[in-house]
Amino acid sequence: MSTKQSGVPQLHWFKSSYSGGEGGDCVEVGQAASAVHVRDSKDTKLGSFVVAPTTWAAFLDLARQG
Repeated sequence: MSTKQSGVPQLHWFKSSYSGGEGGDCVEVGQAASAVHVRDSKDTKLGSFVVAPTTWAAFLDLARQG
């Protein structure tokens, strides 16, 4: 994984599978070894928030439960 000058990893971002093609609310996720980055896909210049992989996994488990 390469890094930008700012020290932020250059990530491969992917869009939520629940995102529709209508341009509505949507998030993108970029995973690194030690962090998961989450951002708004409509305005990626706003930046992202970062959580530990274990925290992200716990969130996904709760989301799947409904």
